[in-house]
Amino acid sequence: MEAVRIGVVGLGNMGTGHIRESFPGISRLQLTAVCDDDAARLAKYPDVAAFVSFEEMIASGLIDAVLIATPHYSHVDLGVTALEAGLHVLVEKPIAVHKEDAEKLLAAHVGREHLKFAAMFNQRTDGLYRKVRELVRGGDLGEIRRTNWIITNWFRSAAYYGSGGWRATWGGEGGGVLLNQCPHNLDLYQWIFGPPTAIRAFCQFGKFHEIEVEDAVTAYFEHANGATGVFVTSTGEFPGTNRLEIAGDRGKLVVEDGKITFIRTTQGVQEFSDTTASSFPSMDTWRCEIPYTGGGHQHKKIVENFVAAILDGDDLLAPASEGIHSVEMANAMIYSSLRGETVHLPLDGAAYTGLLDQLVSGELDAKTA
Repeated sequence: MEAVRIGVVGLGNMGTGHIRESFPGISRLQLTAVCDDDAARLAKYPDVAAFVSFEEMIASGLIDAVLIATPHYSHVDLGVTALEAGLHVLVEKPIAVHKEDAEKLLAAHVGREHLKFAAMFNQRTDGLYRKVRELVRGGDLGEIRRTNWIITNWFRSAAYYGSGGWRATWGGEGGGVLLNQCPHNLDLYQWIFGPPTAIRAFCQFGKFHEIEVEDAVTAYFEHANGATGVFVTSTGEFPGTNRLEIAGDRGKLVVEDGKITFIRTTQGVQEFSDTTASSFPSMDTWRCEIPYTGGGHQHKKIVENFVAAILDGDDLLAPASEGIHSVEMANAMIYSSLRGETVHLPLDGAAYTGLLDQLVSGELDAKTA
């Protein structure tokens, strides 16, 4: 195979965006088919094969891989169908709405590991977060003690939520900011620190918009080593903030406005606390801005890597198998908030699916629960 023939299913904002912005310039990628149930959208691509039926696109023999950019709930069935047909798959985030569906999707890849299966976690390509991960995983901060991530720069308007009937509904999207915008941040969080072991969250449903799902969240995380974290997000604040603070035994990282500031202690904090004779001690610190390279090229880089994985055997930057962690964290936060309890991970997937079914049917109203 000299080039990857790709089909795109879903020609909404993301599918169209990938075709216009992510694909051009990738020399070994050929768009050969598109699929959507809207004839007007299909008509915009007269130079490639157009299909209303996903099954017909797969059976056409015109594609080697598929990019799934449809509403959330359909990711699983489309992904399973594509994998079973022997196609490489790149799926938009989230890989599924809930944990049980994510497990179903990943199970379809078992025994088909020769097929490349990736998720569109484009922020993993950002040099800033790659450097933060390197510092944390490399031990430069010592043992991590606390994190605090405020991500309120996901502002969305009423017009945005009104742009599609599936948006911001339990039945169409499966959630709000946690399932639409924050899969990126939740993926980065677990990619850098590992998944938490317990979550207590407080979600506010339709606080800033006339929607039924969460648009403001404050959550508390616990990790196996005793580290804690606070995670705050919203689509209703402007101007928003994106500030990640990481406290470790050897100092603190502050990530904000495209900068990584490292305030490093001269010795381990715990050792200093245990050995100093002073009751009100202080120690010297070094303060420096950590350099990093590369904006990451975001979506284009994920697509380039997907092509290179298929043709050259490169490792995937964002394997779909890791996408279950952000889904589980989002599910756990909604479940914790509605049940008023701390959720210990791994999450009981069946219990969450049952809760979601109640929300979709209207049996349970998140705003009054």
